[in-house]
Amino acid sequence: MYDLLQHTSLSIVGEMTVTIDHCILVSGATDLNTIETVYSHPQPFQQCSKFLSRYPHWKIDYTESTSAAMEKVAQANSPRVAALGSEAGGTLHGLQVLERIAANQTQNITRFLVLARKAINVSDQVPAKTTLLIATGQQAGALVEALLVLRNHNLIMTKLESRPIHGNPWEEMFYLDIQANLESQVMQSSLKELGEITRSMKVLGCYPSENVVPVEPA
Repeated sequence: MYDLLQHTSLSIVGEMTVTIDHCILVSGATDLNTIETVYSHPQPFQQCSKFLSRYPHWKIDYTESTSAAMEKVAQANSPRVAALGSEAGGTLHGLQVLERIAANQTQNITRFLVLARKAINVSDQVPAKTTLLIATGQQAGALVEALLVLRNHNLIMTKLESRPIHGNPWEEMFYLDIQANLESQVMQSSLKELGEITRSMKVLGCYPSENVVPVEPA
């Protein structure tokens, strides 16, 4: 998702968190011991690794999405293949639930972003979040210097994620979620300072914030 936003003009206009319950989905009558190959996106495999370890004979086959995995299983129509995904997704592809899985974590919550072609203005009466993409370069302490800007302005960061820069294997870009309205004075001041010390910066969107656990920059 973030990699897509890097190269498009789409903006984040909302977020939602959804509790995800994964299932083993099949096209027809079969059982867990008959299955040979399971398709899914890497994330569900990670979230359900404890359950999957009980079936070491299963071949794990990665797909670009859980939807693509379900489509493969529906097309194969074989008792030897299954998909790992949600019951709702399985229903859309005509699949049946063979087994409901307890994920590694008791509460498996996934965050979804809402994208639009046009950015929105969030009222200053509504708790807002701003998402940034920054590249700091390779100099020592560059990321720390950027995070200190947030601390100095008493801004709360709720997410920090690094991604490699394509074509520059030793460099990374960073995605930051900040609990602040883009139009607020403190956010505008922070953006000005960040622009002076980062190699590049892009605002990916400002949107109403759901309840999250804050993480303050060190």
